[in-house]
Amino acid sequence: MRIETCWFCSSKIYPGHGIQFVRNDAKIFRFCRSKCHKNFKMKRNPRKDSTFEFERKRNRPERYDRSLAENTLKAIKTIDKVRAIRSESHIKNRMKGNKRREQARARKEVEQGIHLVKAPTAQTEDPSFTLPKIKIKTSQPQEENHAMEE
Repeated sequence: MRIETCWFCSSKIYPGHGIQFVRNDAKIFRFCRSKCHKNFKMKRNPRKDSTFEFERKRNRPERYDRSLAENTLKAIKTIDKVRAIRSESHIKNRMKGNKRREQARARKEVEQGIHLVKAPTAQTEDPSFTLPKIKIKTSQPQEENHAMEE
């Protein structure tokens, strides 16, 4: 049995009692009663701690140093340049062997579709458009099987 403490008023919370609130950043707030929960939602702090300083609205204008702003803008420009150079080099490294692959793919496509480009009679006349035929010698003479054709 675990006894928790209320986040708002620091009183004890026994098992089965109270309300549990989980914020978007997964921080868990436990409250002993609805009064503490409602005051938390209204951003009140009865303990007068500095815990709500980050949630307090600030309507006062902030003062900025001009040189700091200039240095920040210069840094942003240099960061953009570095990012562009890195992305270009990354793309260049990825595309190193791509030209060779594209040429091989184009050559294969032309060889397969040469009949679309050149007429079949021109292919027989010009041997540069056809692939060389390789003769393979076999050790056994081929026998004619006329029985299988019937």
